[in-house]
Amino acid sequence: MTTVDEHTARILAAVAPTRARRVDLAHAHGCVLAADVRATVAVPSFDNSAMDGYAVRAADVADTSAQTPVVLPVEADIPAGPGIPVPLRPGAAARIMTGAPLPAGADAVVQLEWTDAGREAVAVHQAPRRGLHIRRVGEDVKPGSLVLSAGTVLGSAQIGLLAAVNVARPPVCPRPRVAVLSTGSELVEVGSPPRPGQIVDSNSHAIAAAVRECGGLVRRLVGVSDDAGAFIRSFYEVLAEVDAVVTTGGVSVGAYDVVKEVLTGAGSMRFDHVAMQPGRPQGFGLIEGVPVFTLPGNPVSALVSFDLFVRPALARLRGLPATGLPTLEVTVGTALRSSPGRRSYIRVRLDGPGPDGRYGPRPVAHPVAAQGSHQLTSLAAAQALLVVPEEVTEVPVGSRLTALLLGADSGSILSGMGWTDADVTDDR
Repeated sequence: MTTVDEHTARILAAVAPTRARRVDLAHAHGCVLAADVRATVAVPSFDNSAMDGYAVRAADVADTSAQTPVVLPVEADIPAGPGIPVPLRPGAAARIMTGAPLPAGADAVVQLEWTDAGREAVAVHQAPRRGLHIRRVGEDVKPGSLVLSAGTVLGSAQIGLLAAVNVARPPVCPRPRVAVLSTGSELVEVGSPPRPGQIVDSNSHAIAAAVRECGGLVRRLVGVSDDAGAFIRSFYEVLAEVDAVVTTGGVSVGAYDVVKEVLTGAGSMRFDHVAMQPGRPQGFGLIEGVPVFTLPGNPVSALVSFDLFVRPALARLRGLPATGLPTLEVTVGTALRSSPGRRSYIRVRLDGPGPDGRYGPRPVAHPVAAQGSHQLTSLAAAQALLVVPEEVTEVPVGSRLTALLLGADSGSILSGMGWTDADVTDDR
């Protein structure tokens, strides 16, 4: 059998980032920046007020106090908006709004709460220091400075920053478009009452959700039967429109395993038995340049296979390091057995080490009930996959092994046990 590492290496050797291109900023969210972005403008582009208040010369109100306020004539009203305000004369003030341009001559802004809010004359009760509440030109971004580095995932803050420096079409690796299809004449769409011999298609929904968690865009195909002609039509109709295809089912040795039957010999497709449990039957290859992942049909096998093989490949397609699930060293709290010659992925929950410290300082892993490859309840309840190496058949209590953390809230799982992201590494 092929090892997990060999299968992973073959996949990652074949996968490259999506072709970089410039996209409208509105479509860049979730994409990965393909090149460094340097500012061509200053942010702010002019000196402006950080508060509602009064622009003044700090020296004019240096001796003010609540008991003996300095009163200045208000000679201008400066709202936020285009235009250049009239320079401020010595001994005068200008009422100014947040974001409004600072008049020449002013070197401080007195916040409204430090005054009597006068319109024609203002009494200042507290002296500002020079420069108070002024946003200077280039204070945030200077022209020519590096704004964002290549490889940055564009979230809301990064999109805002690109807009602030007036980048309308950033260069990105677009989010990969992924077709997801589950095969099986026995499958019905969720919401439909299954007849005898039918089951609800959970795989395509689970895999589609996993693709979205990885930053991909999903096209989910429904109603793909075990008929070879129907599968060929569905598969090749979508192939030219996506960056990857993920199928579940039809890759074993059964009489109706249509995926293996149809795709054997196509492109660089290869079907292997991978030395792992769950998820032994696997397929991968490039067809017309598109990566195609054929995963087993049992629901747990499909999701575990996705996390091991598809997740790092999608990261690479996005232009990111090909990392998989984060890993953590744990202590085994329940004695376990594993099949020889296979790498086992056991669904576990993680507990703290306990007050007596009996298992040492690491989180303690206990298997959840029901480890069958068809039993989604156990995967939904698990917090991690405990990795038992191929050569290990007996795992005594107290053993230290690696666990792959599941779920988007892995950080909260760790913090609840007193651990942080510093204790976690990326599985590559």
